[in-house]
Amino acid sequence: MPPLRCRSPDHSREATEYPAEHIVGVRVLRHMCRMRRALQHAMPVSRLDAIDIRILAALQDDASLTNVDLARRVGLSPSPCLARVRALEESEVILRRVTLLDPVKLGASVSVFIQVTLEKQTEPVLEAFEAAMASFPEVMECYLMTGDSDYLLRVVVSDTVALQHFIVGRLSKTRGVANIRSSFALKQVKYKTALPINDLIDRK
Repeated sequence: MPPLRCRSPDHSREATEYPAEHIVGVRVLRHMCRMRRALQHAMPVSRLDAIDIRILAALQDDASLTNVDLARRVGLSPSPCLARVRALEESEVILRRVTLLDPVKLGASVSVFIQVTLEKQTEPVLEAFEAAMASFPEVMECYLMTGDSDYLLRVVVSDTVALQHFIVGRLSKTRGVANIRSSFALKQVKYKTALPINDLIDRK
């Protein structure tokens, strides 16, 4: 099989609707191209040693650690520890550091998973939908899917009235949306942000 080549969309051409039997492959190829471009600047997993893994695990557990505390935890002196962290940041293994908040204590007590089907899957429609989702603060996660629906969203709102306003006033008016199906989360059984680093590295 010849190698797949990524090419930027030609916006001067009229949008083409892909045949239904090919749309899954088109979606996957499109996102593989994006991932390939991103990974070109990432640190190869083979270059991560045991100390790097300990640094990543410690920062995933507590990103507020000072460099001195982090160095002590991973068994380094502060200067080489700081150099390693900066290298991990520059290679985008560490994307950013954030503070996790309790949504319920802040009034965001309703978590909803929404399946969205588009009228057609042309490149401009897909890009317009993804741009809209990126701009909606209620949308915590958005995934391009295979299967019956095109996208899966995780939305957090304060109550059902806010959810109605979001679906009717924003989501349904987004370009290309044909069908919306929502499911309420009754209980959060598990939620984590830390990747299983040791398992991922061991399988390489």
